[in-house]
Amino acid sequence: MAGVREGLEAFAAELFDGFFRADQRRWGQAYVRGLLLDGQRKSVEPMAARLGGDGNRQALAHFITSSPWDPAHVRARLAWKMYEAIDPEALIVDDTGFLKDGDASACVSRQYTGTAGKVTNCQVGVSLHLARERASAAVNWRLFLPASWDAASPEADADKVARRGRCGIPAGVGHVEKWQLALDMIDETQSWGIDIPLVVADAGYGDAAAFRRGLEERNLPYAVGISSRHTAHPAAARPVQPAYAGTGRPPKMQYPEPAQTMKDLVIAAGRAAARPVSWREGSRPGKGLSDFKRMYSRFVALRIRPAGRGIRRATDEVELPERWLLAEWPAGESEPVQFWLSSLPSGMPLATLVRLAKLRWRIEHDYREMKQALGLAHFEGRTYQGWHHHVTLVSAAHAFCTLQRLAQGPKDAAQA
Repeated sequence: MAGVREGLEAFAAELFDGFFRADQRRWGQAYVRGLLLDGQRKSVEPMAARLGGDGNRQALAHFITSSPWDPAHVRARLAWKMYEAIDPEALIVDDTGFLKDGDASACVSRQYTGTAGKVTNCQVGVSLHLARERASAAVNWRLFLPASWDAASPEADADKVARRGRCGIPAGVGHVEKWQLALDMIDETQSWGIDIPLVVADAGYGDAAAFRRGLEERNLPYAVGISSRHTAHPAAARPVQPAYAGTGRPPKMQYPEPAQTMKDLVIAAGRAAARPVSWREGSRPGKGLSDFKRMYSRFVALRIRPAGRGIRRATDEVELPERWLLAEWPAGESEPVQFWLSSLPSGMPLATLVRLAKLRWRIEHDYREMKQALGLAHFEGRTYQGWHHHVTLVSAAHAFCTLQRLAQGPKDAAQA
């Protein structure tokens, strides 16, 4: 820490420059430094013990839980700095779970989280990350509020609703689907002046037609995972005018053949349509530029027209819009194993399409680093505001580590 102390102080001074009070700037810097220090637990008490002269437990606890500073101001400054440092190719959307034993923390409920791979007692946070192949950084967060915590929901739980006041959940915060939280955060991030070249997400978001439509309404290209059950027509399909019986309204133009599932469209194209693509260097030793083995598989890319009632209702055009259907079909598999839908241009090379769709690995890398090394899931406070304060400062600590690695050179940055 001694070797980077001066750089950390300059980084924190820039990040917390908007704080009106000197004590907030002091404890903001101390909290980030506490997250960066070695130690198993990154909650307030053990961090205070490791911080020495800056280890005032009461002051740190007040700063993170009760002090009235807006985390959005810190995130905006963090986004500006990391946008310049990373030059992102995409904004990645995902969510992660914060496992809890009790039920007193804000928004805790039994719900599914990929962190545990099952329904369990937890909080779920949705985040946005600026990313390219060499580096990424979390720049926005929302704590997901389950329907059981919303008094206006038919699923409201009286005990959870009663805890809202003790947890400091604002009256205007209600249950909103995760994909809508992501759109709201995208709007906020753009309001900071951040340009979003592409949105990448897994099927948890890509399966929501309303999320994809929201991106299209914002003129944001996307490459999102989807389930194989979704339906589409081949790009060459054209709607026709059914014969008019002479009574009632004339029938609308419609496609003569029923839509097929994404899986069936790829299987119809055949295994011979799959092309080998290597998209990045992985973590296993190999002969790549950074001594790591390259990731490799086979992919099919088709131009299609996604179908479905919601999509038809949302378009004023006679023809459904064209999109990319990308499917991974490994040589040893009898059928494709993963699917993506993308609004990237029709002339996009397959290797580029695969690399961008696969860029989501960066957010998993960020979650792992922030949880294992920086205490993302160690916040022991129970308040809604405290949770947002903590994850924002963990993101700042992670960004500082990323900046240090980027400054060291290409090989280190590749693992940042």
